[in-house]
Amino acid sequence: MRAYIDDYCRYLVDVMGRSVQTDRAYRQHLYAFEEWCAREHVDVAEVAARDLRRYLAFLHAAGYAPRTVAAHLSSIRSFFRWMVRMGPVDSNPVDLMLSPKLPTTLPVVATRSQLERLFEAPDRDTAQGLRDVCMLELLYASGARISELAGLDVESFEDAGRACRLFGKGSKERIVPLHRRAQHAVRNYTLDARPSLIVDHHDAVRPNGRHALFISDRGRIMDAASLRYRFTVLRDRAGVSRSVTPHTMRHTFATDLLDGGADLRTVQELLGHASLSTTQIYTHLAPESLKSAVRQAHPRSGS
Repeated sequence: MRAYIDDYCRYLVDVMGRSVQTDRAYRQHLYAFEEWCAREHVDVAEVAARDLRRYLAFLHAAGYAPRTVAAHLSSIRSFFRWMVRMGPVDSNPVDLMLSPKLPTTLPVVATRSQLERLFEAPDRDTAQGLRDVCMLELLYASGARISELAGLDVESFEDAGRACRLFGKGSKERIVPLHRRAQHAVRNYTLDARPSLIVDHHDAVRPNGRHALFISDRGRIMDAASLRYRFTVLRDRAGVSRSVTPHTMRHTFATDLLDGGADLRTVQELLGHASLSTTQIYTHLAPESLKSAVRQAHPRSGS
């Protein structure tokens, strides 16, 4: 089974274009299932729905959160779909199961005060500070995931810097317009700060020849973990709650757009969501935009 898992995860990365983080998560979930099957003497070619129900019960008993259990089941479902296509098994046992119903949790958004303190945290008199300002402005201006931000290159900006090209899950591409403050932050960093951070030009160039946007204090390309660490440093310096994360900036971006009058379909496109249902969670956080839409669009709203 381990060989099939490894082949499947290579397929996810090489063919489907999934991220390193996705590869790591799927391997973790599938290796755990493989180890359970070995302990319970379950043959992968003969896994039945009752075996999966036993496995989910095992995860629940081990104290896994409902969302984590659902993520494990999702990984196993996708793996068996691939196994059916490749031929080792005849049917997908997960197709006979319903996904566990999860409680709805609303995304955390940053307050206006928290945002102001966060943007004041970098030292704008240093190259590192201008880089950090650029990171924060782009997070809030584009709604980018931290992994998408780490993938930005100097060449990722279009229309004289008024828009940036992001690559999301499954290497799906989207272009997000940037407001002027974000444009200025990118320009100040790339022109005045980034060159001074580079120690060896080879360290700042990706294998495809593109020039990585974010450079560390040591002159290396910053990955998602490095950017997340810098965000944590700035957040703690600003005295902002630990509940505010880089992904909180994405939630705040979406909520503020809806409150400002943007329609749900536009926000979906800007966030790179494949399904509108994923974006609809933000309507619970932006009631003013919904009230405004009713007042403006309903024929009897003025009566």
